Amino acid sequence: MAREIERKFLLKGDLWKQKAFQKTHFAQGYLNDITEQSAKSSVRVRLEGDKANMNIKSLEIGLSRDEYEYEIPYAEGERMLDTLSVGPVIEKDRYLVRHGDHVWEIDEFHGENLGLVVAEVEMQSENERIQMPEWAGKEVTEVPRYYNVSLSKYPYTKWKEHEKH
Repeated sequence: MAREIERKFLLKGDLWKQKAFQKTHFAQGYLNDITEQSAKSSVRVRLEGDKANMNIKSLEIGLSRDEYEYEIPYAEGERMLDTLSVGPVIEKDRYLVRHGDHVWEIDEFHGENLGLVVAEVEMQSENERIQMPEWAGKEVTEVPRYYNVSLSKYPYTKWKEHEKH
């Protein structure tokens, strides 16, 4: 079983951009309605640069959750986003930034989530210590509204000002 272990942070400023060694455009949409009581997972299609993937994640919020990912033909991924997505397609640029022993993924959102920037760092275990960069701000690992699946239902631009901090 695949298990994803990651922490999420808001950012302070944009000094991290100077350290980015890669930038990739993403478009992703969800194929199931996670508000249904019986939903146990999110099913998503993602266009990542010139690749397409189907991803299934358990709906747990927090440090660790089940995750399965499979490459699919790009044209099929585009078609699924156009015809099968529930809610808006999430668009973002992902930057990779090396800090300490980890590569941080920093997502700068566009469209209905414009203005939101979130950093994620994947770990080998829940107890692993990470070196915190100076640009990492408030941790939001346990805050459901910062997860992509939530942003597809309630986009950042619709949040009230007090929800953004």
